[in-house]
Amino acid sequence: MKSFIPVFKTREPQNKSEVFIPSRRDFLKLGSLATGGFLLGVNFQCSGPKGELLTFAPNVYLSIDSDNLVTIIAHRSEMGTGIRTSLPQIVADELGADWNKVKIVQAEGDEEKYGNQNTDGSFSVRMFYEPMRKAGATAKHMLVAAAAEKWGVPASECTTENGQVIHAGSNKKIDFGDLIEKVKDAPIPAPESVTLKDPSTFTLIGKDVAIYDNKAIATGKAVFGADVDLPNMKIAVVRRSPVVGAKVISYKDEKTLAIPGVSQVVKIDGAGIPPGLDKPLEGLAVIADNTWAAIKGADALEIEWDLGPNQSYNSEIQLEEMLASTAKDGKIRRTRGNFKTALQGAAKVIERTYAAPFYAHSTIEPPAAIADYKGDGTVEIWAPTQHPQWARQAVAAALDIDYQQVKMNVTLLGGGFGRKSKPDFVVEAALLSKAAKSPVRVQWTRQCDLNHDFYHSLSAQRIKATIDKDGKISGWNHHTVFPAIGATGNADEVHPSDGELGLGCTDFPYNVPHIQIETHESKAHTRIGWLRSVSNIHHSFAINCMMDELAEARGVDPVQQALEYLGEDRNITFTEEMPGGKYENYGEPIDAFPWNTGRMKRVIERVAKEAGWGNALPEGQSLGFASQKSFLTYVACIVKVQKDTNGKISIPEVHYAVDCGVAVNTDRIRSQFEGGAQFATSLVMTSAITFENGKVKQNNFDTYQIIRMPQSPKKIHVHIVESQEKPTGVGEPPVPPYIPALCNAMYKLTGERIFKLPFGA
Repeated sequence: MKSFIPVFKTREPQNKSEVFIPSRRDFLKLGSLATGGFLLGVNFQCSGPKGELLTFAPNVYLSIDSDNLVTIIAHRSEMGTGIRTSLPQIVADELGADWNKVKIVQAEGDEEKYGNQNTDGSFSVRMFYEPMRKAGATAKHMLVAAAAEKWGVPASECTTENGQVIHAGSNKKIDFGDLIEKVKDAPIPAPESVTLKDPSTFTLIGKDVAIYDNKAIATGKAVFGADVDLPNMKIAVVRRSPVVGAKVISYKDEKTLAIPGVSQVVKIDGAGIPPGLDKPLEGLAVIADNTWAAIKGADALEIEWDLGPNQSYNSEIQLEEMLASTAKDGKIRRTRGNFKTALQGAAKVIERTYAAPFYAHSTIEPPAAIADYKGDGTVEIWAPTQHPQWARQAVAAALDIDYQQVKMNVTLLGGGFGRKSKPDFVVEAALLSKAAKSPVRVQWTRQCDLNHDFYHSLSAQRIKATIDKDGKISGWNHHTVFPAIGATGNADEVHPSDGELGLGCTDFPYNVPHIQIETHESKAHTRIGWLRSVSNIHHSFAINCMMDELAEARGVDPVQQALEYLGEDRNITFTEEMPGGKYENYGEPIDAFPWNTGRMKRVIERVAKEAGWGNALPEGQSLGFASQKSFLTYVACIVKVQKDTNGKISIPEVHYAVDCGVAVNTDRIRSQFEGGAQFATSLVMTSAITFENGKVKQNNFDTYQIIRMPQSPKKIHVHIVESQEKPTGVGEPPVPPYIPALCNAMYKLTGERIFKLPFGA
């Protein structure tokens, strides 16, 4: 998926990781940090989330003031994941800070100061764990050295705890703040002289730490996108092209301008086809004094559209065509052995097709962004963006100004799931502020959000599996077809990318002797984007449901079958079986983050034990199992379903086992999996976006349903496997195994297998 995210380049550090005392220029740019204290920065080179080669040099800043307040810059976007807590938590643990005296300041979007700020792809902790530790440990080293010199004792006899340096021999203590004058001009220690904590001494890492913003959120003081209020600010609501690629022929705005509070109607030029990942759709914006006037004004517009080539698009017809295409030979993307040999020697062949619809992100906070275009050609933005640097670059391009003339402030996000990494709504605000000559907030309504999303693509899959005369799985032929994300920026992309296939398809881990994976052409007729766990969603659904059916056909337990076909503990590379050796591994080298069968087996064994797999169940209850490695994290899931005497089905219990390497914030890990189960329940049971005559049919939560309380899982148990492996993602991995686990449980309860989602719609 190399082409999905733009790459920004900044100065390269001298070493792979470099701690530094910021220059006066850096200090002046960091106005959020108090003057007179100790200021430390760390920058480092790193890899990106989607396989791109980066020369990012992210800077993370840490300051300690004379009053003992430790301030840490949070350079990632907070959307409920807790990342604004977890990364500073790492620094604070290594430093030995008093968490009650830690202040977290949100970084603005600035690649020169902070490098990669794209909070997407479940890679923030994975990318920043070691550098954050080194930043905290370096500051600790300097404070300890200063205290030891003051006391005339060896530094080796000193440590830090609760914001103080402590001498073990005499129990002398001194606050960090009282050492500022000694350390602020001290030289940076050589990296080899800085010692990281032994994990057994962690006080914050691996513990439950509440989200830093909890109190502000609970008391209504937290600032989300639409909460920003500027003097003389106008509100804009946009009537966007109802069909992707449509153009405005003409319009009448007399009724709109007659509405009290409406001041202006502004045309926004769209990109056409392809629509692009960072550009607005064509439309007309109504600018008004308040939101209600803007909404009513947009409703009153009379627009004549040239609907373009997508005006006859029907998603159900395309899905049928995609399913039909899977019966033909496709483009081979992975080969092991010879599948024809497996067919010839098969005692039994099972062939199934699986279908899933478009999905919308449907974040509870619809997109909103505020722009203030100044008379001097600069613009200041406030936005709930997952990717502030991309938004900054997109705004600069749209206004034809240098990106340094764009100041990007990041607010809290009321959900993201990948939607708010795209900057189209931010660009709208900038264009309209310039046109209005005043600050403007673009406010999307729920209908806007559902009608004009970057959707998770609809998908069709066909899996043909063979069982030989000895009852072994001998062959696996997987056909998958779905419009590629890349098609949103390049209409000629008609096959999924290597990166998309590496999300649960070409990384099929089971030790089957004959494997053939194929893709088929499919065009995009709308905007396609990434949604929480991306194509792992549909791939895991099909693969795990087929594996469950194969276990039944073989007369074996599904859990035991998964353990059997993962084989001996080993690392899998996949590359030798793919044309050109293209296995992207979520942007990480396969030797650094291998696919390890032993780790997957351990989470499977753990979840089976915790869920009581194999135990007798009361009548009307059943369990379903699935497992999936995604975003480098190993997850196994068991879902319990039950049917009451009235035939009503509920989900009383869910068990997850997860190996995400070092578990930084266990509270947030559990919360991500609890939320992931709820999110996935909507995808599997109730949610679907459909197109007719090129237009989305769903306008609100009455037709695009998210689960209500009675449908939601009641108890969600998250069993975190203790590990000292490199930390990996937890935002997206809960979703892929849950969907097939629920489907497999439903089959055992009802006797009917599920081949098309959503099954409860």
